[in-house]
Amino acid sequence: MTGAALARAAADFRRGFPMLEHVVHLSSCSLGARSTALDAALDRMLSAMMAGGGAWHDFESEVAGARARFAALIGADPEQVAVVPSASVGAYQAVSTIGMHRRDGVVTTADEFPSLAHVWLAQRPRGARVVFADGGPPPLRSGPDRQAPPDAARHLVADYAAVVDERTALVSVPLVTYAGGVLQPVAEIARHAHAQGARVLVDAYQAVGVLPVDVDELGCDYLVAGALKYLLGLPGIAFLYARAGAPDDVDPSLTGWFGRTDPFAFDPRRLDFPVGARRFETGTVSVPSVYAANAGLDLIAGLDLGEVRRHVTGLIELAAGRLAADGETVRMRADAAAHGAHVGLAVDDPPALTGWLADRGIAVSPRGPLVRLSFHYYNDESDVERLCAAVREFRSRRQVRSR
Repeated sequence: MTGAALARAAADFRRGFPMLEHVVHLSSCSLGARSTALDAALDRMLSAMMAGGGAWHDFESEVAGARARFAALIGADPEQVAVVPSASVGAYQAVSTIGMHRRDGVVTTADEFPSLAHVWLAQRPRGARVVFADGGPPPLRSGPDRQAPPDAARHLVADYAAVVDERTALVSVPLVTYAGGVLQPVAEIARHAHAQGARVLVDAYQAVGVLPVDVDELGCDYLVAGALKYLLGLPGIAFLYARAGAPDDVDPSLTGWFGRTDPFAFDPRRLDFPVGARRFETGTVSVPSVYAANAGLDLIAGLDLGEVRRHVTGLIELAAGRLAADGETVRMRADAAAHGAHVGLAVDDPPALTGWLADRGIAVSPRGPLVRLSFHYYNDESDVERLCAAVREFRSRRQVRSR
């Protein structure tokens, strides 16, 4: 696809998000932009409710549709995907079925999103020994010049390899880190883990929707992700991929009627589990979230994610370069292709900058000492220009007040 054709395709996608006529949305790493497709899906849900009892058939079809759409997105079969309320629940479901009597190690990283890391720590009463592989944050980049840091990916692989052993039960690694947006060498870490007999769980929440994700290429046993960020849906629904043929040591302890072989048998005396990933499902999921998830997944399915990846990487490079030229400090790898869809802007007062930008119609997402700047296929160079101009004005006014 030529550059001109790519620009037209991205512009066509952007037109499905009317809010972008007034808002610079750079917080997709927290919540995706509102689309006309999402509005139409929620209208369809409300219309289904007018049908009375028949609405439940439509709701169940939407859940099945979400399962199938997400499976197609990550190169899996629908039978390998469970629909769950959140990534945290998905992570718990995976680790709770791993016995800790023969293998007790759970290896994670300080770059793990706390919600998942807390799930691992909560396994300590079961005998889990939680170990953190220290990958460290991406370096700070300031000024127009940059130098390539040491091979950070190789360093992270070595960190994991140093602590994964024959007692390790589960290795957890984010595909893209939530704070700095760094793309991790998951496939290589997974090979090391499998060589020691450990299972691998990948948090792909900050990746699905903006870069190609294939579970076979990653080599993972489990993968969790949700719909509210780059998949352009709402909170309240997530997905757990479980590789076929990876047997549970024990059955899930958190369950519900949708986790049965036949949910509609309505037999309170029988606790059975299907062979596929539906064994991890519990009760009724958030119905508006399911409709929204299908709307977002349909939008993503209509894109070439390789082109989305190139588009987003170009915007990251443009934004980081202009901000650095203005003297700002950007936390990122030297190569924008080493990132997912966001980078961190290091500032003294992230809430103050976030509020300043919000007052000017620019949405960003602060995390700790960073203001995260995230990009999707609907963003363009004009968004970068408005962001940089607003940051310059913010700095200028603060400098005047400090004199």
